[in-house]
Amino acid sequence: MNERDVASIPTDIKPSPNGRFPKEMAVYELLEKLEIPYLRLDHEVTASIEDCHNVDQLLGIHICKNLFLCNTQKTDFYMLMMPGEKKFKTKELSAQIGSARLSFAGPEFMEEFLDITPGSVSVMGLMNDHDGRVRLLIDQDVLQDEYVGCHPCINTSSLKIKTKDMLEKFLPYVKHDYTVVELRGE
Repeated sequence: MNERDVASIPTDIKPSPNGRFPKEMAVYELLEKLEIPYLRLDHEVTASIEDCHNVDQLLGIHICKNLFLCNTQKTDFYMLMMPGEKKFKTKELSAQIGSARLSFAGPEFMEEFLDITPGSVSVMGLMNDHDGRVRLLIDQDVLQDEYVGCHPCINTSSLKIKTKDMLEKFLPYVKHDYTVVELRGE
């Protein structure tokens, strides 16, 4: 993605629903209900963390790398939030959470549990996990930043939200705890 691909400048105004997916609008409505301020940036599709470089700069944040994982039996599911520049090593994470052989969960599980598609994995998707099937894991480095960057369940917009608001307002409301992990990426 280059600078000309960005469709707008950051704004704190909820977008018009015209041309927006209902799942995206539901994120803005929930943030409004919870009185969580945010900055939003509309942009071209960002299918990977590498595509988010200019978004990071324009919002003044680091977009988190969000990985949707599962165990071999596909009975335990995890969302991992980690810094985008950090390398992910399954063995390192597996040891910390007591789950052997983690792999990437298929898109059918993303849609079923979080109502999101590949490239749009975001902590905001937990608002759709009504049965609590997904366990949230957050790398300790993400918790050190004042703001967290994420998608509103669609990868054509990005949000800048205070980490404190995500932890103290959003996660309790959607009935999800989190587990802090320490990934070295080595």
